[in-house]
Amino acid sequence: MSITMRQKDLRPAPALIEYKGMKFLITDRPSDITINHYIMELKKNNVNTVVRVCEPSYNTDELETQGITVKDLAFEDGTFPPQQVVDEWFEVLKDKYQQNPEACVAVHCVAGLGRAPVLVALALIELGLKYEAAVEMIRDKRRGAINAKQLSFLEKYKPKARLKHKNGHKNSCSVQ
Repeated sequence: MSITMRQKDLRPAPALIEYKGMKFLITDRPSDITINHYIMELKKNNVNTVVRVCEPSYNTDELETQGITVKDLAFEDGTFPPQQVVDEWFEVLKDKYQQNPEACVAVHCVAGLGRAPVLVALALIELGLKYEAAVEMIRDKRRGAINAKQLSFLEKYKPKARLKHKNGHKNSCSVQ
């Protein structure tokens, strides 16, 4: 077994986070070598969109061939997202869940412990969770997720009803 493979094995498994009909899959970054395994995991979880919040480091052609859209929303490691990234994140979520309410949106950074969990926490807060509950839900599945700077950002974040549906109905996603 190579050193690279052992390092990969030490990373947390993909974490499926579900709340109020929305599903998110937090993962670490795939590579060109692991992309086929990554695609299998995405398909198993009904993912139709991958949000990449780190710098591009793998080819997205195979994902797109499989009908999985990749959206780049990179921001600096160890920090919280700038407002433009937050706005685009919620636009992606609204678009994807309107197109397919049973879909799951995957989000990854390098290790899947900082930037990706912060975006999912923002969505959970917008869906009505207090920041502490959102962080706890994520940390239950991604031990070590969200650093102190990111936690402080989430504590101060004020939801703006960005994920409410105009007709007042919530998504009725079912677990696949």
